[in-house]
Amino acid sequence: MEQLIHYVWKHKLFPLTGLKTTDGKPVEVIDPGLHNHNAGPDFFNAKVKIDGTLWVGNVEIHDRSSDWFLHHHEQDANYNNVILHVAESIDADVRTEQGDYPPQMQLNVPVKIREHYDELITTDNYPACYRIIPDLPKLMIHAWMSALQVERLEQKTDAITERLTACNGSWEAAYFVTLARNYGFGINGDAFEMWAKTVPLQSVDHHRDDIMQIEAIFLGQAGLLELPAIPERYQQEAAKDEYFIRLQQEYRYLAHKFGLHKMDAHQWRFLRLRPQNFPHIRIAQLAHLYYQRHAGLSQLLECETVKQAKELLATQVTPYWETHYMFGAESEKNEKHLSTSSLNLLVINTVVPMLFAYGRHKGSERLCNRAFDFLEALKAENNHIVRMWKEVGLAVGTAGDSQALIQLKKTYCDKKDCLRCRIGYEYLKKKDA
Repeated sequence: MEQLIHYVWKHKLFPLTGLKTTDGKPVEVIDPGLHNHNAGPDFFNAKVKIDGTLWVGNVEIHDRSSDWFLHHHEQDANYNNVILHVAESIDADVRTEQGDYPPQMQLNVPVKIREHYDELITTDNYPACYRIIPDLPKLMIHAWMSALQVERLEQKTDAITERLTACNGSWEAAYFVTLARNYGFGINGDAFEMWAKTVPLQSVDHHRDDIMQIEAIFLGQAGLLELPAIPERYQQEAAKDEYFIRLQQEYRYLAHKFGLHKMDAHQWRFLRLRPQNFPHIRIAQLAHLYYQRHAGLSQLLECETVKQAKELLATQVTPYWETHYMFGAESEKNEKHLSTSSLNLLVINTVVPMLFAYGRHKGSERLCNRAFDFLEALKAENNHIVRMWKEVGLAVGTAGDSQALIQLKKTYCDKKDCLRCRIGYEYLKKKDA
């Protein structure tokens, strides 16, 4: 596997003595060079001593030396300055575009490295590296967790940047879409993001002082003011529901006024969803948040503590939704406010990424640091990913820790990308007991 040979070369996980070219000249690897992930040779600016002469240049690596021709390197001038061609199997001499013959060296992946790699890739135990985790240096774990935390925030920043582009450069709109997506709390996240992009905030702003009109636009744009969007067993009651009828009338008027086009209600998912998480309730909560003027980025940026952010996002619903989960389905009276755990998730998944992304945009170290401070101030999330890592010996104290471990599982473990993981590196070079 070429990727594994790259890894072994990059980290010098091979015997450093006794190396020779195919024509018997001694080789000393001083610096393997910089790994190139783009077009061109695999490693730039390597330093290799061949038969006592120091060479500085590029190194190309293949499974078989004949792959040089398979990839047409003999026709590419970028490979003219290759000082060493490394392959696990030497089955051909190689030639550059200039007609030179770079020296070649056979490099076998050490048996233990290959065995450990196969264990990581094929084992049914999860995570595959669980055996060594309790013995890993705390400093190494801390450094890797910090890097993963930043990586996750950068990934979320990329998603916010994409929303910003879709919102024609409006940070306020991009924040609203991000907030709405996370009101889906996973199962309806995609639908909420789609919905939020259909809500014309500038038009809604003309009716900001009327909560019913805000609800009418919000629910109407979600396609939830149509009888077919209501389960059949509730349709008869909904058709007689005065509030439902009023919202329908308001939405028809506002949709005509602003030229609105609603989304397809079939995008919403209800299966195995608890009633308090129904989109009707979440949208009603967002409507109230918008009505209170608590759904804007400018207000969020004024929050200097987690407590202030949670107070800003704490919301409620209008009296109708205190006794309903959907139209035509009456329930016991319930304030239907966001729970502490839900508010924590909104801070982790909305507030923190927005502070970090906007801080990056503005070049504000203060906002970026505040994002990290918020993660450290919140307790770790309690989900199956976090519990799994706890079971194998990783300490998880803060939301920063849990976000790092979610990133580790989704970006590395799930993709079997152990060669880019620092724990994977420790596993590959471990000595068997």
